[in-house]
Amino acid sequence: MTTTYPVITVTRRLPEPVETVLTQRFDARLNAQDRPLDRAALVAAMRDSDILLPTITDRIDADLIATEGRRVRLIANFGAGVDHIDLAAAAAAGIAVTNTPDALTDATAELAILLMLMAARRAGEGERELRAGDWTGWRPTHLVGRGLTGAVLGLVGFGRIAQATAARAKGLGMTIRYFSRTAADPATAAALGAERCETLAELAAVADVVSLHVPGGDATRHMVDAAFLSGMRRDAILVNTARGSVVDEAALVEALDGGRIGAAALDVYEREPAVHPGLLGHARAVLLPHLGSATIEARTAMGLQAIANIDAFLTGTDLPNRVA
Repeated sequence: MTTTYPVITVTRRLPEPVETVLTQRFDARLNAQDRPLDRAALVAAMRDSDILLPTITDRIDADLIATEGRRVRLIANFGAGVDHIDLAAAAAAGIAVTNTPDALTDATAELAILLMLMAARRAGEGERELRAGDWTGWRPTHLVGRGLTGAVLGLVGFGRIAQATAARAKGLGMTIRYFSRTAADPATAAALGAERCETLAELAAVADVVSLHVPGGDATRHMVDAAFLSGMRRDAILVNTARGSVVDEAALVEALDGGRIGAAALDVYEREPAVHPGLLGHARAVLLPHLGSATIEARTAMGLQAIANIDAFLTGTDLPNRVA
């Protein structure tokens, strides 16, 4: 008796434990070279696979979804963000879409705190100086930064990652403010000591650190623009672990060059992997290569959560993380 396994195309390399499960349980087509699939390869995957397991590096637009002879019935996204997938087109085509929202919460919150500390304590500047051989020794006024104890953290968005960031920031002695379209559950806000600002402008005006925690897409594109940046405190720090499209990078460079904000600490970029040259050369910009979920624990959990979504789809049960 021949057993037929569903064909799953995995567009990037995943942690070894995840790939092991995929190959043991499914007909998994892995990406050994770990390079983004080109358009032709994605079209072939839509025709030859039952399930596509993509990441944010894959553009799953309406034309791809409309591939003639498409076989894919589930897009099990590896990651929480789905702005690279045309959800409306997928729904219209009868393709289910899932994501992995819970697995990366702690890792991304930790990175947001890391970026705040690096920018506040000028750690990036110090490391670059030391590696370049320019450090001449300790002196009382050298690279003096600022502490976070008593500083106001302004969170744009107040979902899972923002709340996890707030909990860690509270442990550092920071005061929490947030802006979101709807008020948080009162018990959650009280536990974190978080007070809601009525407008983005109000948040910008009171925060020593502004940390972004909103999804990508048209609704949030350039939410942080020249007007927002001009409303921030002159010594404030902007942190972005959300999506690069949320920040107008050209406006951010102008604000840094003009001394209108203190620093920027970024993990995501508007045109990844390209980064605005004005940021690359700026002393007060801390730049990381999209490491928000880059712990072995988080990336493994993300893969296993994607597999749980696949299992539910194949058994006809409710998808735990359905987004379309």
